[in-house]
Amino acid sequence: MPQRIFFATSEVYPFSKSGGLGDVMGALPLAMHESGVPTAVISPFYGRISTGNYHIRLTISDLPVGYPWAPITADVYEADYHGVPLYFIHRGEYFDRRYYYNDHKGDYFDNAERFIFFCRAAIALMERLGEPPAVVHAHDWQTALLPAYIHFLRRSSRFWAGTGTVFTIHNLAFQGRFSSRLFPQSGLPPEAWGMDGAEYYGDVNMLKAGIAYADTVTTVSPSYAREILTEKFGCGLDGILRRRELYLHGVLNGADYAVWNPADDPYLPGCYSRDDLSGKRVCKEHLIGELGLKPEMLKRPLLGFVGRLRGQKGIDLLNEIIPDLMKLNVGVVILGEGKLEHEARSLQLMENYRGKLCAVVGYTEDLAHRMQAASDIFLMPSRYEPCGLTQMYALRYGTPPVATAVGGLRDTIIPWPADNSTGFIFTESTPGDFLGAITDAVRLWESNPAGWKAMVLRAMSQAFTWERACREYVELYRTTRLRLQ
Repeated sequence: MPQRIFFATSEVYPFSKSGGLGDVMGALPLAMHESGVPTAVISPFYGRISTGNYHIRLTISDLPVGYPWAPITADVYEADYHGVPLYFIHRGEYFDRRYYYNDHKGDYFDNAERFIFFCRAAIALMERLGEPPAVVHAHDWQTALLPAYIHFLRRSSRFWAGTGTVFTIHNLAFQGRFSSRLFPQSGLPPEAWGMDGAEYYGDVNMLKAGIAYADTVTTVSPSYAREILTEKFGCGLDGILRRRELYLHGVLNGADYAVWNPADDPYLPGCYSRDDLSGKRVCKEHLIGELGLKPEMLKRPLLGFVGRLRGQKGIDLLNEIIPDLMKLNVGVVILGEGKLEHEARSLQLMENYRGKLCAVVGYTEDLAHRMQAASDIFLMPSRYEPCGLTQMYALRYGTPPVATAVGGLRDTIIPWPADNSTGFIFTESTPGDFLGAITDAVRLWESNPAGWKAMVLRAMSQAFTWERACREYVELYRTTRLRLQ
């Protein structure tokens, strides 16, 4: 059997998901497998993991994770996800919690310990399986120590000598920065403590360690790869990213159209396609009733927002312009959770404009699908957006986005008024610019139904497939391995 690509991730849909990372890791390994590349996934076994119809079984008990953790061990559960082996690292006191990383009070106090343990256990598991991986592909700060471990293990272990490492940054803002006193727990050698390693202004920075020691560093869109080299978007790590620029690549995420497809979406009251859009109106009528909006909103543009209620996603910009949107006589629906102040403000505004505005605090996959389908215009006022998946879903569902010209949004939306436009872009993350772009969209919807329908059909024709992304990753895996020879 050819050597496998091992993906290490803190979440993987449909078993665990808090955002786009879960979607990506539910789709990319499967697409890789379907293209003929042997793959496997390693992820934590959370207390709220969704087993669904997949038989998850205990395969390894009491796996030693090595220094400095002895005698602490991990259990390993395994599942077959459409031919892709999934290995779940289990340790109750670390992962048996309601949330993955934080609750409303903030991050869990022991996040460093939890994910150091996970990375050490992942190394031990791959060694136990007996065949060196071709490449270990780690994702975000929770798994960022894996490239560092492998970098140093190559010096003393024949097992790891030919294994390449790829590290993908999904969001540079989340870095896994912790007190320096936790560095000895990492098991990294003393030489990793320095400006070119895991140290960051006297703290441990796990994301920085991944950037420093991975053979190849990627991020999730070409535009974001360029942006993070600048002080504005580099989140304090632009220096080390510029030092590693030669090995930095932007690979645009794909959308899982097996899950996000209005033609056969099981969550929709009426499916539809480019050839027959009638189901989209059925979805709009259903959602208006489901969320208690006024029936007359069926004849007005419905604006949808699905995302974390945090500053990055621009929910504060949306909340600020709600009174102005109400003057445009549009409906607005919001779905997400995040900072309490943003949740409270959205709920307060709903009380002020009941019947035209509905905010649902929380997240359910079925409602997210119905909102994508029912909305006429999708809102993404992100201050930065490494890639974004929801705008890709919106395009496929015939819901032209209004989005900030950043990161993956810039790479996936063709802005109006171009003849081939698929949505609307604004440059500055200000309430005025955001409102102006929405106003342009509403006016086009009102004044030019034929032009709007043409944009909808162009949007639905966009194809951001994982097959394309797989080809790029396979080439990166190949060049990464070649550099080790």
